[in-house]
Amino acid sequence: MSDVHAFDQETYDVVVVGAGPAGSSAARAAAQAGARTLVLDRAQFPRYKTCGGGLIGPTLAHLPDDFDLPVQQNIHRATFTLAGRRTTTRSADRTVLRLVNRTDLDDRLLHAAATAGADVRQGVTVTAVEETGDLVTLRTSAGPVRARWVIGADGSASRLGRHVGVEVRQTDLGLEVELDAGPAADWDHRIAIDFGPHPGSYAWVFPKDGLLTVGVIMAKGQPEQTRAYLSSFIEQQRLSGLPEVRSSGHLTRCRTPDSPLGRGRVLLAGDAAGLLEPWTREGISYAVRSGLLAGSVAGGASVTGGSTAAAQSSYRNEIEHGLGREMAAGATLLAAFERSPGLFFRCLTTGPWGWRAFCRVTTGPQTVQRLLDRRRARWTVAGLARVVATLR
Repeated sequence: MSDVHAFDQETYDVVVVGAGPAGSSAARAAAQAGARTLVLDRAQFPRYKTCGGGLIGPTLAHLPDDFDLPVQQNIHRATFTLAGRRTTTRSADRTVLRLVNRTDLDDRLLHAAATAGADVRQGVTVTAVEETGDLVTLRTSAGPVRARWVIGADGSASRLGRHVGVEVRQTDLGLEVELDAGPAADWDHRIAIDFGPHPGSYAWVFPKDGLLTVGVIMAKGQPEQTRAYLSSFIEQQRLSGLPEVRSSGHLTRCRTPDSPLGRGRVLLAGDAAGLLEPWTREGISYAVRSGLLAGSVAGGASVTGGSTAAAQSSYRNEIEHGLGREMAAGATLLAAFERSPGLFFRCLTTGPWGWRAFCRVTTGPQTVQRLLDRRRARWTVAGLARVVATLR
């Protein structure tokens, strides 16, 4: 991987902007397709990233075969609460979630892209994008760079997303603190999830080696309530006395179903495209999977000389028939969850079906969309909707 320096005048087949899970996955796929690939990121890796760091089955299934996963905790138990009350712990005889630090995960994914043949430039900021004919020119802090295809994977505040014209239907604010847990054995192999007091809100405790990642997420526009929820959750979990290592916040954005995924010779992946699960706001699996699709399409088109329209259509169809359907299912569950989180709490804590469904989704290859395709799940969601209707 290279440090920042001026670019030569040669045109790259694919330039990926952003080296998170979406960007590194896209670069790996493009390089494996035979494309001369460049990855740009404004940060120097390894770098800190706000994230709970929970890896579910669909993420694991799309990592490189020889990937050295930097697991901090293998989770077998989950403690659920409803607005801080009615504590219930469920256990499984297998790992249901793997926790990582995003610093480590992203660094290794970027290394995998470089190993596949991608050139990596760190400390480079993209300031503008221009399309002329069959070329895209990126204006950067290290000078201009030209490409046949560009993949925008530069996060939820994406410059490439603005260029394409991404439309958002849901924006949420996540707040997170990392606490020094010391030898807190009570958190070995266990997470905590609280279904919160505000519509669509929830909180979590994810243990790492020596740290507890504690966070909350809820709809944007209520910053004081979001901060108050985080403070009360920390107190409810009896964590108030632990030293704070760092705190951070971020916005998550879900696209509208008809939001563009590309324009001209630019494709978008991950948060830049507004691709994430609306209910849980899980984004790593969406980033990895959309990145691989974007890299494969752009890399293939640049090598074979395929048409721009055909490549855009191929990528859009792949996303809409896969991740798009999953997002629609997640939106359905979020709407029900916003109206009656208590019903979801009871499903997870009072019978076997809800907990088994949770484990199937976190371990994969089950997804929320496939879960809702099952007859019993459809009946359950329909029943929830009927009960919710009577409570209005």
